Amino acid sequence: MAIGAERGPGGPGTRGPDRAQEPAPVREHRPDPAVAHERWADDGRRVSGGARQIAGEAERRTDPVEIIQRCAHRGLTVATAESLTAGSLAARLADVPGASAALVGGVVAYCNPVKHQLLGVDEDVLEERGAVDPAVAAAMARGAAGATGAALGVSTTGVAGPEPHEGKDVGTVYVGLACRKGDAERLGLRLPESCEPDEGGSSAADAPGVEESWIAGSLLLDLDGDRAAIRDASVEGALKLVEELLLSEPPGFGDPR
Repeated sequence: MAIGAERGPGGPGTRGPDRAQEPAPVREHRPDPAVAHERWADDGRRVSGGARQIAGEAERRTDPVEIIQRCAHRGLTVATAESLTAGSLAARLADVPGASAALVGGVVAYCNPVKHQLLGVDEDVLEERGAVDPAVAAAMARGAAGATGAALGVSTTGVAGPEPHEGKDVGTVYVGLACRKGDAERLGLRLPESCEPDEGGSSAADAPGVEESWIAGSLLLDLDGDRAAIRDASVEGALKLVEELLLSEPPGFGDPR
């Protein structure tokens, strides 16, 4: 189900001054400075390998505290849409003290009817391609942001196992990302190079936020490992993708005037 969202006077995706708060500067996890902020996907628009190794690689490069702080300082909000991770991605962000400065809510869409009814993923796309699909991941991300009024949406959909699903192998995961075009232009943000761009045709005509303009895309994770490791790698991969979007901002764009 959708978890509450708040809209500031600046419109969807922004925080009002009465709600803005700085996340506490507490860092239980620090990325490895030798690799922090490095581009993660080294094989075009696909990341392949052992799930535990990939989760560790992403975690070494990404700090959820920094994601929350970067969003809060730039007036950005974020929402999640999760299938195989079932809320773990939202929980990872919510672990940050002061996460409410940026995290507005999320949707756990474990079955296709919820993906359609709450996130606006087109029924025909779900029937023809299945839930584990790049266009579905992008539509889920758009739907989460559209439903909650957030500026950014991030999603996970895939096969954690133990059996294949809808013809997709265990370990096949797509991470979706969406950003309102107005916010992207305001801050000079662009899709990470690792993202496969999506034009929006996978969203239903009545999907939340469908009348607005977005930049959106997805990244394929091709993972080996057990169920827990695949889910962990999916969470870390989603966080890394959000960070890469935020780091695409040109120098000076987000600085105080």
